[in-house]
Amino acid sequence: MPSSFSSIQRSTILEGMATKDLDVLVIGGGITGAGIALDAETRGMSTGLIEMNDFASGTSSKSTKLVHGGLRYLKQFEINEVSEIGKERAIVYENAPHVTTPVWMLLPTIQGGTFNRLTLAMGLTVYDSLAKVKKNERHSILNKKQTIEKEPLLDRNKVKGGGYYVEYRTDDARLTLEAIKESVRHGTCAVNYTKAEDFLYKNNKVIGVRVVDQQTGKNHEIHAKKIINATGPWVDTLREKDESNKGKHLHLTKGVHITIDGKRFPLKQALYFDAPDGRLIFAIPRERKVYIGTTDTDYFSDKSNVQMTCKDRDYLLSAVNSIFANMKLETSDVESSWAGLRPLVHEEGKDPSEISRKDEIFSSSSGLISIAGGKLTGYRKMAERVVNLAVKELKKENKITYSKCKTLNVCLSGGKVGGSLGFKNFIYNKIQKGTTLGLTFSEAERLVKRYGSNIDQLYRIIQTNGEEAAYYSLTKEIFSMVVYGIEEEMTVTPSDFFIRRSGSMFFHIDWVEKWKTAVIDCMSHRLHWTVEMKKRKEEDLEKNIKAATIPIQD
Repeated sequence: MPSSFSSIQRSTILEGMATKDLDVLVIGGGITGAGIALDAETRGMSTGLIEMNDFASGTSSKSTKLVHGGLRYLKQFEINEVSEIGKERAIVYENAPHVTTPVWMLLPTIQGGTFNRLTLAMGLTVYDSLAKVKKNERHSILNKKQTIEKEPLLDRNKVKGGGYYVEYRTDDARLTLEAIKESVRHGTCAVNYTKAEDFLYKNNKVIGVRVVDQQTGKNHEIHAKKIINATGPWVDTLREKDESNKGKHLHLTKGVHITIDGKRFPLKQALYFDAPDGRLIFAIPRERKVYIGTTDTDYFSDKSNVQMTCKDRDYLLSAVNSIFANMKLETSDVESSWAGLRPLVHEEGKDPSEISRKDEIFSSSSGLISIAGGKLTGYRKMAERVVNLAVKELKKENKITYSKCKTLNVCLSGGKVGGSLGFKNFIYNKIQKGTTLGLTFSEAERLVKRYGSNIDQLYRIIQTNGEEAAYYSLTKEIFSMVVYGIEEEMTVTPSDFFIRRSGSMFFHIDWVEKWKTAVIDCMSHRLHWTVEMKKRKEEDLEKNIKAATIPIQD
């Protein structure tokens, strides 16, 4: 029986949503919308979620890919923000250990930098306290020799010492997907490539949305008691449709990351360091690559086509070369990039990096609820605040009562691996099973770490249809990922697979080039594409490869 989150059933799911009278309709399939849908559904609210592109295709696949506590926000005295999101790190980790990994971060101090030894020690001590950091993850302060030992590539003439503390690395797109999948498991109807075109009103109150299926062009009307606008950079666009875009408004800034091969930049240690202009930059090893980011500049152009410019690329290379004196990274060393937008709430007179990352909720006279701002790490608490408001209003308007938030201990899809402590044994056991199916140790390990407790579904695909992989010239590993993506993750296009389901567009662009034809052939066969449809999907993938590899002129 097809999954309720299968791309094969996508149109049927959308049509079914249009026949229901939902309690809540969430517009926006990023991490904020995913969290809201999960929170609402687990409280017993019938919930729908629509996304005009693919899930996590905006900001939620373009972050620094860290569930981090916002150490730098202590400088701006955002104490409550640091406290909340610092505590949320551990919750995200426990609920989804397969897509969240603790990493030790080195923050070197330099002459004239953001922190000196004293302020760094004070900041990390306060941070440990506010975030209730685990005893074995509390910071230490290093001298110059210890700092250089941690990362020998650092410029010995600039480094004075450093701080050593824990952050949590994540796959932001997969974190979003796992939250949506868990919400769907509880009953949510979620559909991508579905654009909210207009709002529907009765007595000046919003009662639904007219949507357009971006794959078929068909129109549908979806009705709900509460409409929640969680569209990130497009929040004000929908507020304008509702004629409620008054008062506070969004301030969009662009963040760019670049990827360098680990052989060219053999970084041993994740770092958080000062750029020459005072901004703090991350350099993080991942999957034999190193990614570097991020920029923070005002953005006023097309929200649907955000790309790295030559100026962005050169800024990041200059930042790295300033503290890694012998690296001398050049433009030709950049393998790929990604660029995303931060939907911040505007604060007059502040530079992009000074604007608060705190989330804000806007309620219009029509009843539309909108949320903007916030950080990936705090998505669960953001969702709780929004759903609390919806619950309050539904109780007042319809005399309906719902429970309090339940997501504190809700494992995301794939997260049922025995918690963070049990994940290591889970990996070992599942790798052994994978090797009996003809996978190499490395192939099985990659699959288990990516899919967590959903791994048995991929193994089932290999057991029942694994021989089909050879027909497309695919390995069993990749074949299982493609088929699982179609059947269980609503993968609609090759770009969905290469960018958000596997992350390979950003970290293994050569892998994309190697497998793109075979993956497209497999998807075309299973989704019954016409020749014209297949051509459009190929063109879309090539456009995205170009965007990831070739900077645009400023």
